[in-house]
Amino acid sequence: MTASAARLFELASPVVTGTGHDLEDISITAAGKRSVVRVVVDKDGGVTLDEVADVSRALGEALDAADEAEPGLLGTSYVLEVSSPGVDRALTEPRHWRRGAARLVEVTLRHGKPVTGRIVRADDDGVTLDVDGAHVVLAYADVLRGAIQVEFSRPSSAEDDADPQDPA
Repeated sequence: MTASAARLFELASPVVTGTGHDLEDISITAAGKRSVVRVVVDKDGGVTLDEVADVSRALGEALDAADEAEPGLLGTSYVLEVSSPGVDRALTEPRHWRRGAARLVEVTLRHGKPVTGRIVRADDDGVTLDVDGAHVVLAYADVLRGAIQVEFSRPSSAEDDADPQDPA
């Protein structure tokens, strides 16, 4: 993270947290005479478009004030883009793993072959995967990379299969 991106992260973090979201990433790139500030936010349960708009408004006000107080922080002008993380983002924090509960993931381990399984649970120390019916516990320290796999037809749970009209 560049010095200006680090400064923007410092400025944006309390604003994003104040809206009830987590600041996942921030980047600044040059686009002609402008800077493009890209901000990625997330929260448990996901982020709606209305929430992205709310975060964008709050961040825009905070960045405008910071740019006035620190001229040149964002260049001559900037464009702010706020989004939620894509499905292909790396799972790097315990909260990412927790938010991926029941999703199929591929994990690259420090030692050994890649592991593909469904997230059963995640805590601050590691993740439990269902790998072909067996629970495999992985410490985050042993994980080099984790990524959710795109599934066009996710297996349904027993709740999904239940008839909503059947009181049983």
